[in-house]
Amino acid sequence: MNLRNGRSKALAIGAVALVSTLSLSACGTDDNTPSGGSSSGAAPAAKIACADKGGQLLAAGSTAQTPAIEVWKAAYGNACTGTSLTYSGGGSGAGVTQFNQGKVAFAGSDGALKQSEIDTSKTVCTGGQGIDLPMVGGLISIVFNVEGVDKLVVDGPTLAKIFDSQITKWNAPEIAALNPGVNLPAADIQAIHRSEDSGTTQNLTAYLGKAGGGAWKYPAAKSWSGQGGQSANGSAGVAALVKQTKNSISYVELSYAQSNKLNSAAIATGASKPVEATAANGATTLANAKIVGKGADLALDIDYATKAEGAYPLTLVTYEIVCDKGNKADTLPALKSFLTYTVSDEGQQAIGAVGYVPLPKELAGKVKTQIDALA
Repeated sequence: MNLRNGRSKALAIGAVALVSTLSLSACGTDDNTPSGGSSSGAAPAAKIACADKGGQLLAAGSTAQTPAIEVWKAAYGNACTGTSLTYSGGGSGAGVTQFNQGKVAFAGSDGALKQSEIDTSKTVCTGGQGIDLPMVGGLISIVFNVEGVDKLVVDGPTLAKIFDSQITKWNAPEIAALNPGVNLPAADIQAIHRSEDSGTTQNLTAYLGKAGGGAWKYPAAKSWSGQGGQSANGSAGVAALVKQTKNSISYVELSYAQSNKLNSAAIATGASKPVEATAANGATTLANAKIVGKGADLALDIDYATKAEGAYPLTLVTYEIVCDKGNKADTLPALKSFLTYTVSDEGQQAIGAVGYVPLPKELAGKVKTQIDALA
């Protein structure tokens, strides 16, 4: 999806830093009604209600959502002052660790909490536990930098073999069969993966496990298990390495592909034609996701093996992980009002301008209900 204007583009490009320190106001919308406001995607001040109690709000985790945080910063800062939010990237694994150590008010994670992580969270969520709130819908773009190739089609089995060094040449028969008429070079494939624990990696490996036709023999995990390849830290680091490495391939959230002007492969799923990596195609998959979390937890199950027309299978949700009960009293008002804004129509539409997939309205309504109930 193209950026709406120069300001949004600058925000998206600037967001590729691994650590973003953001000065945000503690505000939230009263409802999910679109404001129809400024051209930057920011909501007018009249539509944002600031928290009565400000302060410092600390958060960390997923680098895939950093551009979304940047966009929310712009809208938030136009309306309110009084609270500073520091969001440190470092990956989903680092964010969950810091949350369970009581160091941050919320964590961003591209993978839902495991039961062991929920159990650990009970030590910092007094009387409650950590829960997953879907907040940033997106998709994982298979980015490539192949000499002489502008368009590429891949599928689950081929990707599984590429990322596990079972296919090592760009002109391998499996790739050629998916790309008739394309002049593929007889060059070594430079596969790149995340070096740190990453929810994006967890989503990719879950897809490879379900759609790889048995070629991917490792469990879905935040840590990389495939054989060979290079590695880089964070979505920004991966995107930068692909951009500078000829004949490379990797995976990043779509916003990073767009802001770095990287080519994205289409995926052959079994539908009538390969599915392009677009926000609209990601929305088709996300709309069919099922809630599998218990109680207040809204963890989703995404069908990575979908064959539906126009459904891009490598779709993910970045969760904001919070305590359902036992949040710190001094940051709870700011936490609730900030998250209320991000899940509002204004907040979701604003990040749609930089390649994210706005949450389906029904799901957004359920997230808003849980935010209201945080204690």
